[in-house]
Amino acid sequence: MDNASRSERSRNAVIQAALTIIARDGPGQLTLDAIARESGLSKGGLTHQFPSKVAVLKALLEYQVAHFEAFSSDYKTKAAKRSAQPELAAQIATSHQAIVEPHSVAFALLAALAEDPSLLAAPRAIDARNVEVIKQEAADPDLALLRWSAARGLALTAMFGFCPFSESERERLFSRLLDDAQWTGLEQAAKPAAAAGEPRVRATRRR
Repeated sequence: MDNASRSERSRNAVIQAALTIIARDGPGQLTLDAIARESGLSKGGLTHQFPSKVAVLKALLEYQVAHFEAFSSDYKTKAAKRSAQPELAAQIATSHQAIVEPHSVAFALLAALAEDPSLLAAPRAIDARNVEVIKQEAADPDLALLRWSAARGLALTAMFGFCPFSESERERLFSRLLDDAQWTGLEQAAKPAAAAGEPRVRATRRR
């Protein structure tokens, strides 16, 4: 095995070990010593690639971002054949996928928040880019963003363990968020008010 292959194998072992430790013991127990024991690497071998815990967390987030970016891109390609809003569909589906793979994003986010919140700058930038695409492709950008926000809220509350809905209820809600036909009437109702320059939410007059 050449050096590049060994390095990639060690990197993957470290990422999987970090995920296992965070899931089993909590983000507070993620240390370089714990990672070395869990991965089977020597402490020197670990620190050669990852000199600090922050470096491990950065790699962990990059791994998760790449994984879900690939999922989103593939879904968007398929959604473009049946939806006028493929980016929105891809992002809703990606939020759902994050629940299907629960030992992924939540643990990485928790660990990063506990250690160094600035590590979340890259995921935030990706979200901002995706949101801009969603707004550009939508007939009603506000409604599209509400659907995106609802999907993200369902995913985060489920991943962090305080979602009040059953699994079947979440599945039904995600299906409805993905179904453009469920929202067409609301989009049409929103257009006249926007065209006339009227606010969509009016203050109630006092009698």
